[in-house]
Amino acid sequence: MVHQSRSQPRLSQTGDTEDIVASLAPRLAHFAGVARTEHVTRAAQEMRVPQSTLSRAMVRLEQDLGVDLFARRGRTVSLTPAGRTFLTSVQRALAEIERAAEEVRADADPATGKVAFGFLHTMGAETVPGLIHAFRADHPRVRFSLVQNYGEAMLEGLRAGELDLCLTSPVPDAPDLVARRLDEQKLRLVVPADHRLAARRRIRLAEAAEESFVTLEPGYGLRRITDALCREAGFKPRVAFEGEEAETLRGLVAAGLGVALLPPPAFPRPGVAELTVTAPRAVREIGVAWLEGHPDTPPVAAFKKFLLAKRGRLLPA
Repeated sequence: MVHQSRSQPRLSQTGDTEDIVASLAPRLAHFAGVARTEHVTRAAQEMRVPQSTLSRAMVRLEQDLGVDLFARRGRTVSLTPAGRTFLTSVQRALAEIERAAEEVRADADPATGKVAFGFLHTMGAETVPGLIHAFRADHPRVRFSLVQNYGEAMLEGLRAGELDLCLTSPVPDAPDLVARRLDEQKLRLVVPADHRLAARRRIRLAEAAEESFVTLEPGYGLRRITDALCREAGFKPRVAFEGEEAETLRGLVAAGLGVALLPPPAFPRPGVAELTVTAPRAVREIGVAWLEGHPDTPPVAAFKKFLLAKRGRLLPA
């Protein structure tokens, strides 16, 4: 039997793909169930929906699509060629939805779920591995998606839903974010090993006013802190080189290309001397931030609680 397309399909007149999806989506599982059993009554029993509701849903689905999906013989039905074509895509879509559902359930599992955690590059060598090692002593199967980036990029990651939490500096102050100060880290003036100041152990930052500086690029938190400390010391730094990573800056200093204000390295770097800055007080605050009102999964809540308990003890002594 040849089935012609129904005339004047309702949704084809709108041209609105979102309306089509919204209209069809709730009926796809019902359609797949009827197609599998080829019997409306049996499908209704299996899916625990009234037979009349299922029958009306299939009729409405055909009306919305503008084609016959079933050939009917009483309560027994069989797929038309259009119905078979549609079923292939529906099964694929339902399988993808089930896969996505399983993935988000797995990510939210208290024991084996996932935390999307962002942190500064300078936290990656020692601080973050130590934190995760300590956390997993009590949560051994929680998984982490780790992202290293500069502060502003991580805050945008929070806003975009790509990160659950991030360690950043300076501690952000924004109405859509929640941030808590965890610790502070001393900054040092790093100079080449053969520099005129290299034999000093302590220095006032104003003594470096005539030096060329190597710094992170504008937009990085450490760059803002460097500019602010130099301003407090009474000068604007003369920037010779800008980079994206603190250890690269140390390499530039070792090559004699300038001086830099940097946090302590994870491992001693040859070719440089690191001086304690006595004035102004040269520190950067480290904080944890998350999106205001964003619901936490159990693993995220557990890791957030763990981080907040580390206040004052986040960084190595």
